[in-house]
Amino acid sequence: MMFPDRAISVSSLLAFALMPLNLALANGPIVDLPFQQEYRDPFIRTEPAPTKDEQGQEKPGPNPKENDARTVAVDQRGRVWAGTADGVRQIADGKFAQADGQKIDGPVYDLAVGSDGVVWVGAWNGVYRIVDGRIEREEGGPAGPITAVLVTKDRIVTANDKGLDERVGGKWQPLPGPWATTILDLAIADGDLYVAAWSGLYRKSGDVVTRFAKPSEILSRNLRALAVGPDGRLWVGSRGGIDVYRAGRREKSFAGEALPSSDILSLSFDREGRLWVGTTLGTARYDGKAWSLRHSMRWLPHDEVRDAAFSDDGTAWVATKDGVSAIRRREMTLASKADYFQKQVRDRHVRPPGLVERCRLPKPGDLASFQPGDTDNDGLFTGLYVAAESYRYAVTGAADAKANAAEAYAAMEFLQTVTGTPGFVARTVIPTEWRSMADSNRTYTEQEAADQRADEARWKKVENRWRKSADGKWLWKGDTSSDEMSGHFYAYGVYYDLVADKKEKERVANLVRRIMDYIIDGGYVFRDIDGEATRWAVWSPEKLNGDPNWWLERGINSVEILSYLTVARHVTGDEKYDREIEKLLNEHGYAKNILVSMQPEPDYFTYIGFQLLALVYPGLMTYEKDADRRELYLQSMESWFSPVRHDASPLYGYVYAAFKGGDYRPEECAALLRDVPLDMIEWNVHNSKRQDVKLVEKPVEGVVQTDRLLPASERAVFRWDRDVYRADGGSEAREEATSVFWLLPYWMGRHYNLIAAP
Repeated sequence: MMFPDRAISVSSLLAFALMPLNLALANGPIVDLPFQQEYRDPFIRTEPAPTKDEQGQEKPGPNPKENDARTVAVDQRGRVWAGTADGVRQIADGKFAQADGQKIDGPVYDLAVGSDGVVWVGAWNGVYRIVDGRIEREEGGPAGPITAVLVTKDRIVTANDKGLDERVGGKWQPLPGPWATTILDLAIADGDLYVAAWSGLYRKSGDVVTRFAKPSEILSRNLRALAVGPDGRLWVGSRGGIDVYRAGRREKSFAGEALPSSDILSLSFDREGRLWVGTTLGTARYDGKAWSLRHSMRWLPHDEVRDAAFSDDGTAWVATKDGVSAIRRREMTLASKADYFQKQVRDRHVRPPGLVERCRLPKPGDLASFQPGDTDNDGLFTGLYVAAESYRYAVTGAADAKANAAEAYAAMEFLQTVTGTPGFVARTVIPTEWRSMADSNRTYTEQEAADQRADEARWKKVENRWRKSADGKWLWKGDTSSDEMSGHFYAYGVYYDLVADKKEKERVANLVRRIMDYIIDGGYVFRDIDGEATRWAVWSPEKLNGDPNWWLERGINSVEILSYLTVARHVTGDEKYDREIEKLLNEHGYAKNILVSMQPEPDYFTYIGFQLLALVYPGLMTYEKDADRRELYLQSMESWFSPVRHDASPLYGYVYAAFKGGDYRPEECAALLRDVPLDMIEWNVHNSKRQDVKLVEKPVEGVVQTDRLLPASERAVFRWDRDVYRADGGSEAREEATSVFWLLPYWMGRHYNLIAAP
């Protein structure tokens, strides 16, 4: 049961009453209106039967010909038919099935549905019909190969390597004309017959045949596809792009940068009038205003798209070189999408002792094969989940949100106690019986160590990353970074305010005190079990102000430690942490450091830092009472948010809106939450092959970028610590990312009333 008006705790009211007036709410929260969420079914394809090599070892068999889909059609009863290199198949229950009636034991090139429900089939050896679900040969029909079939209310025309034939009064007769006979498509627009051939576009108007082949008339003479739009215009697809004709005159063209790919293979209009364009780089869609793209195995079994057909419910059946994809739509709200992602996290992304992160897929793309795995950011992402569930509990009062937050918080607490130290925190833990982990223990030769230091002077030789717990049940990983600690302190504060009861508040306070004192006693570095600072967890004035190797991190690490101290003061009530804040701000110049919290440079720009700042500013702004400090922190926030304002990140935007106010692009943030795919498998996505984006060499984290921000559904799975402009990404579908990256900003938005309840 939902309790959207549930009052938050007294401590929360006191804390959040300190926030400035939220200017972002002047126009009210984003209304959670229903939207159409696209997703796909499992691919319709036949797995190749394994064979054995000369040594008797099993190996994958050849690709079945029926996966080579050439054409697809939906008949008037909603049955779906695919023409393949091995005949016609009906698609039923997500599988290919042999159709009843005569078998076509070779390639099928085209399917066309008549107004009477008959499906006409253009095959390698002639014309067939599918009547009431049964295939029958069209006796007396033209010889194959039948490369195109046109069926309208009044006419049936086919193409083969000899030319055109038309069925008149139940009999077939040649339809002569001066067209080349490598014909791939036919259409009728404004009563005229159009023929798409390898040498140009032919228009038969009455007895007059006109050929369009000049560069001033058509983008390419090598035509592949024709389609008539709802307004009667003819759309012509070729190797050069798309031309649009009306009454024999070209009105416009799409080519080059106007299209994701100009290598057009098919054109189809859906029931809403959107154009689906089959290309060698997926299926591009045009709604009359903008183009979108569905490519990669997130959407398609193969990027070479040959055809598309549509069911009454809006499902798009997309025929590709290696199977058929059913791209569907379902009505969702952001709230129902949050429920979906919550189940996804609970099903596959929580592992003992309650840690949350990605999971491994030993069989690429197969969720049934998932296995828990470890990463360096288990503590960080578990912290994000603690915060997300704490916000959900504050908003809804849901008992499972409280239980989930408590479980994840206990896991974070365990990351400290498992080390057996006064205050050090492990990156992650795994059961001792695991035989595979990230960054296993290793030794370095003197030459290898020198090579690492030559590449980075700050490199630290850590040979024993994994250590056994005192009870022998766990292996815990050291060399913990500032990334992890930012996630920890963020979670501690939110959990303390919104979920913890009196007894739990004492637990949180004791944990925070141990860790914070350990950091201070270590000289503002995080000492590993070897007594020395870990590679990345350094906040000391000596390093940040006095060591040039740490100047790039000066701003962000200064903000981090001030936030940790502010959280510690809040949850423990100990004013000694305030004295440390004052010392760092005024004696060590951190007040100046944080005014440039990030230092984006032409050769250095890391989204990891932007995410970490999004996690530490809430602690500063929620708990700081001093007006001068708050003004300083707001200036720091502005320097952080300005470089990424245009990225429309809900995480960054909602943090900024909650504490600073102003333009955070609320509509774009909500649109991104809606557009994020339900599929979190790390499929490989290659946007570097697209024509409609430019690749830029600006080395953000050393990756090739697109010049504009692509929709989330067209990018590889991302997180807020990854470059959102990255052109290519993925892990060969060997991992499923955790959707915590989505849940956190959604529930944060609900908590701060930036997103309305549905």
